This record gives sequence, C-alpha cells and structure tokens, in this order.
Amino acid sequence: MNNEYAIIVAGGKGTRMQSETPKQFMLLNELPVLLHTINAFFSYSKKIKVILVLPKSDITTWQSICEKYGFDKEVIVAEGGATRFQSVRNGLDKIKDEKGLVAIHDGVRPLINANTIGASYRIAAVHNSAVAAVRLKESLRQTDQDTTKAVDRSNYRLIQTPQTFKVDLIKRAYSIEETPDLTDDASVAEKAGHKISLFEGSYANIKITTPEDMVIADALLKQSIS
Repeated sequence: MNNEYAIIVAGGKGTRMQSETPKQFMLLNELPVLLHTINAFFSYSKKIKVILVLPKSDITTWQSICEKYGFDKEVIVAEGGATRFQSVRNGLDKIKDEKGLVAIHDGVRPLINANTIGASYRIAAVHNSAVAAVRLKESLRQTDQDTTKAVDRSNYRLIQTPQTFKVDLIKRAYSIEETPDLTDDASVAEKAGHKISLFEGSYANIKITTPEDMVIADALLKQSIS
C-alpha cells in the first residue's frame, strides 16, 4: 500500500478578508481555520503524513496555536516561498518517498471531508492524478472587449483542492520553470506533459477568501455537526 502524504499550503495574508489576521488563523467555530483543515486529514487517516507549508513569519504563530489548542499530532513544517509554486515545491522536498501519493490542499478549505480525501487517493493511485472539481451552477458568458457571448457551462468545471498525485510524478513536474500561468498543481502537472483526471468535489468545500465566505463556512460547519 502506498504511503499517503498531504501538503497543506497556508500562505494567505487576509487582504480580501479586510483583516490583519491571516485568514488561515481566523477563528471558525472557536478554532482557527487551519486547524479545521488539518484535522480533516487526520480524521481521514491517523497514519497520514502531513506537511504544513507556512511563511517563515507565521511559523511561531502556528506553534502558539498548537500550544493554545492542545494540538499534538505530528506535522512537518516547511517554510514557504515567494509564490504558491515555490511553496508547494518546498513542501514536496520534505517527501523522500518516491512511491507514495500526495494530496496538495489549500489551508483555507477547512470543510474538506474524509470521503473526498479518500476518493482523491484512490483515483490518483489508478490514474496518477485526481483533482477535485464541481459543475457550474450559474450561466457563463465569455467577454471579448465590448462584446459578450454565452458559452455552454457543461463544458467547464470549477477546480478545487485536494489535487492528488503520485509523488514521483508531481515532484518531477515541479522541476519545470515557474511561469505566471501555473496557478495550481494540475496546471503544473499538465504543462509537464501529464493528463489530469478530475473527480467530483463538493460545493461545501469552499475556499475562504472574503468575509462572506466565513459566514457561509460557519453555517455549513454548524450544519455538519448538528
């Protein structure tokens, strides 16, 4: 059986949250967002190996959170880079096992569930990659300067995380040169020549970016534990 790793990328600064506190450290139902995210992976498996990628300036904050909330699970901390690409690569450098599977996940997606995590590993084991995605609910239009036109939304998907890969594949992919169009791990793997397999994500697996997202996440979380 392949070893399972999770790289949690948490480098946000909270600019759009209108808060001086980085969004991954903001409280959601009395726990920091980041703790909800990490706990979700340990809920999936106690044997999972978690790598947390943080800006150097946030590492002491993380240590304080662990003490305050009595979090004692083993987490490997990696120092983030100037970009998400560099941060993920730093996280991958902590994995020495070439035969494992690694799920790369946004630290500010705290409502990820064990079923989605498990599906990502199972699919990646067979297809080399497994990227969570959901269908669009709204109509979609393409803009071109002064004109717009309707497009078929069934041809598009909204991409989420986790984005899960065989370790050796994604490590090789992250050896390519960084360019601005590499906005997530799937785009890196694709540019390195690999086919991307999508699987059904969850509309509840929201990425906390704005104050409205915190309200929605709080409501969803309370619903899930009621």
